[in-house]
Amino acid sequence: MGQKVYVARLEPKFATFADQFGTRAALILSCASGSAFFLLMSISTSIPILFLSRLPAVFMHGLPGAQKVITDMTTPSQRADALGKLGLCFGIGIIIGSALGGVLSTKFGIFVPMYVGLVGNLINTMIAMVWIPSQAKPKSDNRVTEHSTSQSGSVFSIREILRLMKFPGVMEVFIVKVFAGLPIGLFLIMFSIISMDFFGLEAVESGYLMSYFGVLQMVVQGLVVGKLTNHCTERTLLRLSVFVFAGVGLGMALMRTVWHYCIVAVPLVFAFSTLGTITDSILTKAVPSSDTGTMLGICASVQPLTRTVGPTIGGVLYKQFGVSSFGYLQLIVNIGLFVYLLKSEIPLRELKSQ
Repeated sequence: MGQKVYVARLEPKFATFADQFGTRAALILSCASGSAFFLLMSISTSIPILFLSRLPAVFMHGLPGAQKVITDMTTPSQRADALGKLGLCFGIGIIIGSALGGVLSTKFGIFVPMYVGLVGNLINTMIAMVWIPSQAKPKSDNRVTEHSTSQSGSVFSIREILRLMKFPGVMEVFIVKVFAGLPIGLFLIMFSIISMDFFGLEAVESGYLMSYFGVLQMVVQGLVVGKLTNHCTERTLLRLSVFVFAGVGLGMALMRTVWHYCIVAVPLVFAFSTLGTITDSILTKAVPSSDTGTMLGICASVQPLTRTVGPTIGGVLYKQFGVSSFGYLQLIVNIGLFVYLLKSEIPLRELKSQ
């Protein structure tokens, strides 16, 4: 748990590092750290070396780095669609990587996946050094960025995070981002236990169910979200995702079998993917372009923080009130957020892809 807290704290600082020293430097640091991680893991024959191998992992933030490249290389109107397609790529990597890792470890030994991971990260490091521009500039940004107060000496200052929260609409959207998916996050953290106790699934069946969830996420992020951003404003999509989340909560409260969950998973993945992509897009547009890396890092820290407090809160909810408590909590929280979004006038840059 301590490492999860540490990683959650480092993600905003890592992204701020990208703002100050360039996306290429950040990606090289991330990929090189991944290489060091897999190298140490491949020679871990004792407990001390195994613990030592976890140290480079605090700098392994490939997703925020890739998101920074996307925000720098796309216009604001294209950003949500591009971030959705990036999520598709990472989803494909997770599914293929999980399957390949299982096959390699079964057929060739537990250390072979680590060797493959080491080679892959070395290749990624070379790609970042050769093809990623040192300072990628946005194609179009009507905002005057000179007003940013970011200082080179404040890469690791919490004041930068607090400063960004003062921009119009940032605090409100970030609060929606955190709380709308929190009950679902608690449920997913407890899912390994719930799948056995509540659904009665074996380990292999749970793996198939998670693969189904991953495929749904790839389809939604890669195809659905991008299409919606071409026809709907981000304000509309933000409200829609919260509304669907409320419906998901009702469905979770009423589900009794794994087949019910498979049905609920469709709107669940839609709301989860849409909310994440749209809020990331909104928040990066709400701050100066020189601060988009820090903003992405703050967004990326939400999930590690949820994983840190999730086991305790989720365990209490499941033990005291059962699986339905996650659904009712999801329903209540998102109804409140939906009413708030309807009544509030959060300043957003209403842009659609052309």
